[in-house]
Amino acid sequence: MKRVRIDLDRIADLHNLARAAYLAGRGKRHRPEVMAFFTDLDQSLARLAAGIRNGTRPLGIYHPFTVRDPKRRLIHAACFEDRVLHHAVFAQAGPVLERAMVDSSCACRVGKGPLAAVEYARSALHRYPWYVKTDIRAYFASIDHERLLALLRRRFKGAPFLALLQRIVESYGKVPGRGLPIGSLSSQHFANYYLDALDRLLLQGLGARAHVRYMDDLLWWCDDSAQARATLAQVKAFAKESLMLEVKETAQINRSRKGVTFCGYRILSGTLRLSRRRQRSYQDRRRQWEHRFLAGDISARELQQAYDAVHTITLHADSRGWRSKNLARFPALDV
Repeated sequence: MKRVRIDLDRIADLHNLARAAYLAGRGKRHRPEVMAFFTDLDQSLARLAAGIRNGTRPLGIYHPFTVRDPKRRLIHAACFEDRVLHHAVFAQAGPVLERAMVDSSCACRVGKGPLAAVEYARSALHRYPWYVKTDIRAYFASIDHERLLALLRRRFKGAPFLALLQRIVESYGKVPGRGLPIGSLSSQHFANYYLDALDRLLLQGLGARAHVRYMDDLLWWCDDSAQARATLAQVKAFAKESLMLEVKETAQINRSRKGVTFCGYRILSGTLRLSRRRQRSYQDRRRQWEHRFLAGDISARELQQAYDAVHTITLHADSRGWRSKNLARFPALDV
């Protein structure tokens, strides 16, 4: 394959960095470190450009915090200057990785996303009789740095740029040589590309009839249960031997006519329903906003805006009947 050369001057170009700063700071301009960066933007960009050229960036400073969405996840947010760097790097490198991946990989890509993944799944459920659904155990924490860098060296050339990518990859690691931080733009791109070889194995080597992946959530279709079991065994072996990853033992093999839960939706023939996780999220968020209103934290207008935001969880699904039953079972608090 033809490798692409990216010079550090393209990354450190002030127009590229200014655009990256805008993207990294969007919606966060009130935060102290973001305000400090933009207070003297010219000096901040010049300092970052110099650090890119002399090899002292990224800083590798991460701020950990925990979220529940709905399960508990430990997020490591890069410091703002590193986030600007990540945007600057992937403004140049992102399109190269984008062109390299199969069309049915849907995470962190322009024009894709969870709804695109759902549409791939809906189409395949109508066409092929059996599916396999699985994911990777502790995916981000298990990514092998050396294997990832080897994959990146097959796409890019130029020692200074590859050294920059290596510094970004190795700036985090609870276990030496392994793991990417959840919550980093660079991690999203790296993790998405890391499984491209597995996508191609399924589509080109194992003869899967159709395939869709959303980050490490994998779904593919076969002609019968024997082929489904055989492909699953080969996927497990490839993931372990070539990518140093472990496929979960909870893989699901089933008939397409029974439907599948994927990307927050229960996909059935002729209908798209909310998954149980999304139903719980809708109910929990509605109650949280109602409690805040009763406590006097928000106004009636803000409560209505919150209702609108919560309702977006149910969009795209055939959810009107379920929402009516949910409201009857759990009436709105006395607001």
